[in-house]
Amino acid sequence: MNKRKIEPQKHIALVAHDNKKPELLDWARYNQGTLARHFLYATGTTGDLLVKELGLPVTRYFSGPLGGDQQVGAALAEGKIDFLIFFWDPLEPQPHDPDIKALLRLAVLYNIPTACNRATADFIISSPLMGQDYEFSAPDLERYASHRNPR
Repeated sequence: MNKRKIEPQKHIALVAHDNKKPELLDWARYNQGTLARHFLYATGTTGDLLVKELGLPVTRYFSGPLGGDQQVGAALAEGKIDFLIFFWDPLEPQPHDPDIKALLRLAVLYNIPTACNRATADFIISSPLMGQDYEFSAPDLERYASHRNPR
């Protein structure tokens, strides 16, 4: 395993399916002061809502079905996102389910703290680790790199 350090000012990705957007917005409103101290990223409509309703600065990716989930996944893999708040809807099938599964797989692979519901998001955002450096183990994927096709 490799060590990775997260600075006190975190890079937080916020994603929510349509039926969960009101819940994420309510959660973000409640935690607005804390979120304002960090760098925020979001997929399309979720990002638009956060900017419009709360006035928080948000780097916006595409909408999830248009590739936004994949953009967030790439940012996770590149070490640009420190944790993921993803309020997904387990009762509503999504046309981009493979992208959602890939995003969650990458979050687990790269040992990214991930909240998929409000209770977990509450525990993460209120953790004393939010305001300090945090060092954790990231996977050593070097052995897999040799399997890539050379050009």
